[in-house]
Amino acid sequence: MLERTELIQNRYNKAEALRENKVNPYVNRFVPTHKSADILENAEAMIDSEEKVSVAGRILTIRTFGKAAFFHILDGKGKIQVFVKKGMIPDEDFSLFKEYIDAGDIVGAQGTVFTTKTGEITVLAKKLFLLSKSVRPLPEKWHGLKDTDTRYRQRYVDLIVNREVQKTFELRSRIIASCRKFLDSKGYIEVETPMMQPIYGGALARPFVTHHNALGIDLFLRIAPELYLKRLVVGGFDKVYEINRNFRNEGISVRHNPEFTMLELYTAYWDYNDTATLLEDMIRFIVKDILGTTKITYQGEEIDLDPTGGWKRMTILEAIKTYLDIELSWEEPKQSVISKIKDHIHESHGALKDKTAAELILELFEEKVEHQLTQPCFIMEFPKEKSPLAKSKPDEPNVAERFELFVGSLEMANAYSELNDPAEQLTRFEEQAKRRQQGDMEAMCIDEDYIRALEYGMPPASGLGVGMDRLAMLLSDSSSIRDVILFPTLRPESGRVKKEEETGDDQE
Repeated sequence: MLERTELIQNRYNKAEALRENKVNPYVNRFVPTHKSADILENAEAMIDSEEKVSVAGRILTIRTFGKAAFFHILDGKGKIQVFVKKGMIPDEDFSLFKEYIDAGDIVGAQGTVFTTKTGEITVLAKKLFLLSKSVRPLPEKWHGLKDTDTRYRQRYVDLIVNREVQKTFELRSRIIASCRKFLDSKGYIEVETPMMQPIYGGALARPFVTHHNALGIDLFLRIAPELYLKRLVVGGFDKVYEINRNFRNEGISVRHNPEFTMLELYTAYWDYNDTATLLEDMIRFIVKDILGTTKITYQGEEIDLDPTGGWKRMTILEAIKTYLDIELSWEEPKQSVISKIKDHIHESHGALKDKTAAELILELFEEKVEHQLTQPCFIMEFPKEKSPLAKSKPDEPNVAERFELFVGSLEMANAYSELNDPAEQLTRFEEQAKRRQQGDMEAMCIDEDYIRALEYGMPPASGLGVGMDRLAMLLSDSSSIRDVILFPTLRPESGRVKKEEETGDDQE
């Protein structure tokens, strides 16, 4: 139930009184001629020419001086001061202002530009309009909106009172636009593939399930567009990409949201090394295009995205050796792996025995190495058992031609040489199905139509997935993914505090 305090009720009463006086508190249309930034940039010329301007925005603060007042309005480009004075605007406009207008209201003002005695560029109002009555007051001016949960739940208020938040999402939009610009220039075609799929696939993740009433079937919100995009490669699209949402029924943390934005692309006749080069060029292009430099700071760490010699490339095993001084191999017996790593990961000896040797090595890497990968680094070569859609290395059949990119300790991307042998892919799907029967809810299902597509022949190809939310985190220096998603997934408001006390929030 929405609360209605005395202050809120008073504002509702003002709106009703305006209606009774034949004044619409929610007008249909108003056309400003200038944004605040336009006026601030060209103020000198506007003052000299006495150019008439029309501005509109939300009132942030009001300072009254008897028969005069100053207030600031916020529009999409910033804020500007407006001055109203009895005798300089129609009497009915001044009465409207004195009796009915509050901070938070959206107003329009027409007038000319001048500079106050304190040197502030200001619009001298000759006409004032109430455009939309705000009946719920904004957070107290000097403290703003600091509570993170309220900020995420009421993003509309967050955007009003925290200008830096709006800049973050403007930056995010420019990142995606720059990504498209780069890929389009390289001859890639942007497509759209189904969000609801009869069989989910393309990643190891648990799906969301929905139901289609007319067909009487369950459908799955996609966890990845991969299998559909590769069907397009079969059909002759040699360079194809999609930027869209994926959905994974997983936990929520500072780096994970169940609904997130991915760039996924496929290039015929390439392997994962070619894709690594493309990714390095693309991110460098985006950063230079948006920030004008390839040197950035993320969470206090300086990162060079254009180092001499290019981005570092090392295998998982090399990274473990480099950062932990532990020598491992993918062929090593599980008991040997356990003896080497049991003191380095947060699990009991019994829990270690429940996992394969490859899973233990990956867990060691994730717990002890990932957070040390500040400078851009491609981590190459993953175990085949954890890469069911990737092609194996010719000389190491149990190792997949796959990489993950890390920058600022964030996993930014995943890519591999695509498995295009229909017989082997079916065998991999069958192995995944067995894992699912044994209780692994993230294992893949058998997609027979995808196998049929491969039977027609898919050229050698490499695919890439880039987390656009993570890229936005990196370039906006944001520590939480919630800061770069306009409306992140949150616990229900009712019982939220109790639930968080029981389970803890933001757990990886």
